[in-house]
Amino acid sequence: MNIPEDQKIKTAFHSLSPETVITLVEDCLGVQCTNICRSLASYINRVFELEQKDGTGIVIKFYRPGRWSKNALQDEHDFLLELTAHEIPVIAPLKHIKGMTLGRYENIHFAILPIKGCRSFFEYSDDKWLELGHLLSRTHAVGCSRQPRDRITLAPDQSTAKQVNFLLQENFLPPDLAEQFKNISNSVISAIGPMFEDIEMIRIHGDCHFANLIYRPEESFYLIDFDDMATGPPVQDFWMLLPGYSNESLAEIEIFLEGYETFRPFDRKTLRLIEPLRAMRYIHYIAWCAHQVAEDGFSHVAPDFGSEAYWIREINDLTDQLIRIKETL
Repeated sequence: MNIPEDQKIKTAFHSLSPETVITLVEDCLGVQCTNICRSLASYINRVFELEQKDGTGIVIKFYRPGRWSKNALQDEHDFLLELTAHEIPVIAPLKHIKGMTLGRYENIHFAILPIKGCRSFFEYSDDKWLELGHLLSRTHAVGCSRQPRDRITLAPDQSTAKQVNFLLQENFLPPDLAEQFKNISNSVISAIGPMFEDIEMIRIHGDCHFANLIYRPEESFYLIDFDDMATGPPVQDFWMLLPGYSNESLAEIEIFLEGYETFRPFDRKTLRLIEPLRAMRYIHYIAWCAHQVAEDGFSHVAPDFGSEAYWIREINDLTDQLIRIKETL
């Protein structure tokens, strides 16, 4: 699936110039900017840091065309604005002078956001686990108030099944490994599907890991990057923060839930979804890399994507995870 460099399509998304970016921000916000326009690292979108004449820093994020519908992007913005209205620490998009937060340039949607100085944490004390419980509980209290219009549902028979079908139909796998991947993926979906019946599914962050939490010492944790906002079980928003598998993280889970249940009940039966969600995450990540290859000709995070060694490794990981899930049933 690697696409030769000379065959890649050069679009407006790939050729955004500093002049275009600065002009868009000035027109949308009614401000003047300096000539600073720094490109920031992003696997999927294109992101630039700018500076207003008064020294205030801002960021403009151009969403990759074809990844999300306009309604899906508006779902993200609406959720962020609702969270901000409830004084929950997130970084919401700035309103344009015409009142909207979602802009459009050619076929590219974009958002403009403030810059927040911060630090990252990769190991949490007991106090920090309590604080995270508070943050995500309050986030979910807003998230459960209504459903989004066009966001995926994190469930084996929905999001995961679609991702497996995409990988197989687009022929990302070598023919001799495609059947193995299909069989183990379908076995995972069949095994965990019943566990998702009759559980609460609400608006969630969807991709809550270390890199999407920042800490401002004078304030608290901020939850950032809602690109992958979804409808899903609340437990999805904290299992990726755990230091190990669910049976190795019992102390952290208990402290987190102590903080969470300060503001909102938590269905403890859904803790059994942690390892199924991990298996779903494996497939989600494979599909995410495949979309990069389909769009850009390579994967930014898996240089060997598509090789026989890559697929054997992923099939083995899914096989091991299915064994782990069955051992906990």
